[in-house]
Amino acid sequence: MTHGRRARTRPRRIRVRRIRAAALLAVVAAVVALLGYQLLPSSSSTAAATSIALRSGARGALGQALSSTVWPAYGQAAFVLGGRAQVVAGPNQHAAAIASVAKVMTAYLVLRDHPLRIGQDGPTITLADDDVADTDQRRGREESVVSVAAGEQLTELQALQALLLPSANNIAVVLARWDAGSVGRFVARMNAAARSLGMNHTRYTDPSGFDDATVSTAADQVRIVERAMRLPVFARIVATRSATLPVAGTVHNTDALLGYDGFVGVKTGSDDAAGGCFAFRAIRWVDGRRTTITGVVLGQPGRDRIAAGLAAADAMVDRIAGGRGEPDRTRPPTLPPRRELRRRP
Repeated sequence: MTHGRRARTRPRRIRVRRIRAAALLAVVAAVVALLGYQLLPSSSSTAAATSIALRSGARGALGQALSSTVWPAYGQAAFVLGGRAQVVAGPNQHAAAIASVAKVMTAYLVLRDHPLRIGQDGPTITLADDDVADTDQRRGREESVVSVAAGEQLTELQALQALLLPSANNIAVVLARWDAGSVGRFVARMNAAARSLGMNHTRYTDPSGFDDATVSTAADQVRIVERAMRLPVFARIVATRSATLPVAGTVHNTDALLGYDGFVGVKTGSDDAAGGCFAFRAIRWVDGRRTTITGVVLGQPGRDRIAAGLAAADAMVDRIAGGRGEPDRTRPPTLPPRRELRRRP
């Protein structure tokens, strides 16, 4: 009896083990199938992969695809998405003239040394005969200037508005002397700040960018634009269409894209050596998220160089975002109407 029970129990145990093993295999298969399903590419996998690559600055095959689809056909460009530290740089990065995009660094240093809060005007700067003479000389060289008068008093805020909106070279010099005591010392500070920000291909020789020896790359300039836009007063100024100065009267922002296609600033630049340049920030929907795109385009060719820089940036942002800006999807009637001198910011 005892032997018979053992004989019957052994097959039963074998069957139980087989059932358990089969159940375990079924569970493993289900888990593998689930993981496999999650790893399968969806219908939007290409867009998702592109979005991830844009955020991470990926290179390789996808980076090559970006070079041919996102970047302007001429010059150089770079951008960063959101507040990420990784700058995505296009091809042809080399030190080149940047014209009045250099004024971003000038404004950044002034606000770093003399901080302002929203609503504050800051200290007063009194202009002298030398400033008037310097303005006249620059006007004779067809530089971008605003009218000034001896004894005129500009607040720090007004001086920064003159620097960043109509891109006044004469006020760049006024601010440099006011901040550092001399233009030479201020330029030294510009280069020290560039080194501290990892702008290894940048060299400033003047505070306005009129000097063609002031050179940088698009990738380097994205770094200072990103840093400057962290300052609320700087961001507020470059998002302003116009301002009123004591002598010059109403001055207008050279950024004709401001308020269109999600663009919220930053600074135009243009001259014979630099071509059309534009440091910009736009807010668009990327992969279903409202995303800040900060970038720089340099060396854009065209008879109207500022328009060329603006158009290149607008098209580049479109390609990054895959659509129009929010909430305003309209463009200016022309891009842009110009009333500017031949050598412009």
